Amino acid sequence: MKYFDELCRAMEFLGRDERTLFLGQAVACAGTAMSNTLKNVPREKLLELPVTEEMQMGMSTGMALNGMVPVSIYPRWNFLLLSVNQLVNHLDKLPIISNGGYQPKVIIRTGIGSERPLHPQHQHIGDFTDAFRLMCKTVDVIRLDEPEQIFPAYQKALERQDGRSTLIVEYGDYYSEK
Repeated sequence: MKYFDELCRAMEFLGRDERTLFLGQAVACAGTAMSNTLKNVPREKLLELPVTEEMQMGMSTGMALNGMVPVSIYPRWNFLLLSVNQLVNHLDKLPIISNGGYQPKVIIRTGIGSERPLHPQHQHIGDFTDAFRLMCKTVDVIRLDEPEQIFPAYQKALERQDGRSTLIVEYGDYYSEK
């Protein structure tokens, strides 16, 4: 099992579910390593968005409230930071403030930026996994260290019945190293 191949397999699996829609930057258009993992996802399930990270998370929450399972893609943690208000104050807290009345399920996909072969500088390589585990009460935060973790993590995120969203963190360097 290769890290990249397992990501492709997981995305293809998610793409077969009628409830899923993939949204973000470089989703329907090439542009990041994550784009390459979506090649076997049906084109009609890919929604390209402008660089509007907070709006993207708000849209994802709204879609989830309407029964969809959005796969909201932020190629790097540093971009996901721009959606913290929607993620931490809204998506994560809806189940709590509604006493379980609203339980939107969003799959959030982000990555720790690749440092090899070219270091993109520190605004692109952040890993905020531990901080988000502390901030989120109902969103599960999972970091994918090994290829064998990938498919089960995405499968659980889609099939879970507990009304929780899942934030899945990938390593950019592992796309070609593991």
